[in-house]
Amino acid sequence: MIGTWVSILPPIVAIVMVLATKRVLLSLGSGIVTAALLVASFSPVDTLKNLWTGMLISFWSEGELNTYNIFIMIFILLLGVITAFVSLSGGSRAFAEWAVKRIKTRRGAKLLTVLIGILIFVDDYFNSLAVGQIARPITDQHRISRAKLAYFIDSTSAPICVISPISSWGAFLIGQLALIFGTSAAISYSPLSAFLMMAPMNFYVIATLAMVFFFAWTNIDYFEMKRHETRAQEKGELFDPEKEIPGQLKEDFPVHSHGRVVDLIAPIVTLVIVTLGMMVWTGYRIGGSPSIWTIFENTDVPMSLVVGGLAGTLLAAILYISQMGKNETASYSLVGKAFTSGISAMMPAILILVFAWALTHLIDVLETGPFLSSVVEQSNVPVNFLPVIMFVLAGLMAFSTGTSWGSFGILLPIAGTIMINAEPELLLPALSAVLAGAVFGDHCSPISDTTILSSTGAGSNHMDHVSTQLPYALMSAGIAAVGYIVLGLTGSVWIGLAAVIILIACLFTIWTSKRNKAEVKATSF
Repeated sequence: MIGTWVSILPPIVAIVMVLATKRVLLSLGSGIVTAALLVASFSPVDTLKNLWTGMLISFWSEGELNTYNIFIMIFILLLGVITAFVSLSGGSRAFAEWAVKRIKTRRGAKLLTVLIGILIFVDDYFNSLAVGQIARPITDQHRISRAKLAYFIDSTSAPICVISPISSWGAFLIGQLALIFGTSAAISYSPLSAFLMMAPMNFYVIATLAMVFFFAWTNIDYFEMKRHETRAQEKGELFDPEKEIPGQLKEDFPVHSHGRVVDLIAPIVTLVIVTLGMMVWTGYRIGGSPSIWTIFENTDVPMSLVVGGLAGTLLAAILYISQMGKNETASYSLVGKAFTSGISAMMPAILILVFAWALTHLIDVLETGPFLSSVVEQSNVPVNFLPVIMFVLAGLMAFSTGTSWGSFGILLPIAGTIMINAEPELLLPALSAVLAGAVFGDHCSPISDTTILSSTGAGSNHMDHVSTQLPYALMSAGIAAVGYIVLGLTGSVWIGLAAVIILIACLFTIWTSKRNKAEVKATSF
């Protein structure tokens, strides 16, 4: 069953279940059990072993601690504790009041969130969790739903990282390009220059960012997102109180009216500065070179996040303790409560991540990715359609496996080999199509760790985030697919890009026209 069509059943089971039941852990568990059964060929004993291995993989892998996953989980818990301390000290309230005086409109709050998401481009995990901490007090004050905040976070994390050379993604991808280009003496450009040249060819990123700015600038929303935004504006309900919200502090957690803006800004700024400093230091220590490319290629992101999280937590605790004597409600007994409340608020996100990692591991054992890639290798399709086929295949693979990096590792070498031998002029467009498709699939997948972390950072229910973002991602993907078809048929990147821009402009014009007609109709009664 390994490496055959059967290998796609576990992700299908998990995704169908999660869309049908809205219960993430139950759905992921169903996918995990299905994968464990298939790997074990339905042997009960081996199935139990596979289940144990899958759940253990988050903590122990290849005979040693899985520090990568453990550090990510520790950082999430630390972020919950920081949130608890800044709320306890009144920092969140003070920052929200300060921001509302300066950012007076919902448009301003949305645009600020998008801008912050673009500026924090060094890593998608870091972006997903840090942006929410900064923007959430502002978006909450302006009654912007948590689902909308999660959409802004998710759509400015991976899309920016995948085209930024100074990021953990850029370093990884430049390394992948070096391996591909090393197999051919006919390629004249360097991996770095190729990576920079591929940015305008990533049509999905262009369409996604255009939509993000459109929905931030206007008050237009569609599909499930419209329901969430309408409820937030009319009722003040930023999320469904009956649903589980990772990062949401318990109602009995005391939040005081005292506090200063610095009580929120200082811990977050410390977290950002220390994390970036650690990324540079670990990259230099491992790479042994002051080159910025070498540093980001070798940087240890999870360790950097933990050190930055510890520094931010320590400062947040110190700022709260410093209130004692000045604030009659501050007490040492609440320090422990801040830790327990912050950790418990983040446990739902931790559990979802552990289940998602377990499913990803078993899917990897089943070789779902290689099976999907073999479908393209064995098919006889015109070379001009390979960019769009690579885009669709990468999207399916990332959607099914929940990992864009895994799709990069499998499909980039395949796309490179095919295009170098068949049509070298379309090499970079095909590689860029793989990047675009993988980000698209990762955006849509409810089992993607980046999607999980985006909903966690925003304080949104996970399935609310998936269901509201999915239609927008699909529209961006449709526009990108047309762009890759035009590019393949004409052989021109710029004509393909022009087609994408024209489609985006037409779509925005239609949406704006409909909104204007609706407003005119409403005022006429």
